[in-house]
Amino acid sequence: MKTLGKISDFAGNTFAVWVVLFAALSLIFPGGFAWIAPHVSLLLGIIMFGMGLTLTLDDFKGVLKAPISVLIAVVLQYTVMPLVAFGLAVIFQLPAEIAAGVILVGCCPGGTASNVMTFLAKGNTALSVSVTAVSTVLAPILTPALTLLFASQWLPVSAADMFISIVQIVLIPIVLGIIVRLLFSRQVDKSIQALPLVSVVGIVAVASAVVAVNREDILTTGLLIFSVVILHNVLGLAVGYLFGKLFKFDFADQKAVSIEVGMQNSGLGSALALAHFSPIAAVPSALFSVWHNISGPVLATWWGKRTADLHHKAD
Repeated sequence: MKTLGKISDFAGNTFAVWVVLFAALSLIFPGGFAWIAPHVSLLLGIIMFGMGLTLTLDDFKGVLKAPISVLIAVVLQYTVMPLVAFGLAVIFQLPAEIAAGVILVGCCPGGTASNVMTFLAKGNTALSVSVTAVSTVLAPILTPALTLLFASQWLPVSAADMFISIVQIVLIPIVLGIIVRLLFSRQVDKSIQALPLVSVVGIVAVASAVVAVNREDILTTGLLIFSVVILHNVLGLAVGYLFGKLFKFDFADQKAVSIEVGMQNSGLGSALALAHFSPIAAVPSALFSVWHNISGPVLATWWGKRTADLHHKAD
């Protein structure tokens, strides 16, 4: 288990490298990865079950300890990113499926990667985990409702079908994970260090599958979509940080809010786009997965060093 833990830590620390590498491989050898596409929802369910295993009742108690901070971050999560996505879709006059895909990933909750990035940035990890937990639990209602509100002018959106999908691939696996953790806490604690490896493999597989089935479209419109995805992520991080300052949060909380707002559960975006729109609509989520696993670690490393320097100066 120690060896597996070390492999898992290595995979987690080099996440961005694997996402970029396998996205490139799936462009060159699409046949080797396209077969994964029908299993994206199952993969995401496994990742969400793993997330449930890592959650404890203390994570939800964190909401009671800092309810205002959590509420503000969750509200920002579900307003900033959908609005920015809608604005970018209009400004860049995106084709219908791509516009819907950008908006869909904007309407998704935060992903577990945001918790890791907040930790590396020396931000308030407890706040980050609480916000991810709350935004994920709210996702079955808010993600379909916001997607219907912002994307229906481009494509028909069935909020009811999307609600059922999110319950099946997000809520049920997380609840099962929490129950298993409560019933078998000793066994789970022993195996929990291997979970980052499961998440890395799952997200890399999802991104690779989406890139493989959309190879031709990515080669023709990839630069446009990637530009929009980068802007979406960077604006989310910046606006989240500015609102943290506006509400006079301390620096650790500002970092947590910024990362929570800017980083999305892009795996969920891919799964929902494949199930409810079209393969090309999943491309923004896949490219978001590639990009935010580059921007996240860069920002986290910079912030982590800056915080360490401030501590040295204070000493």
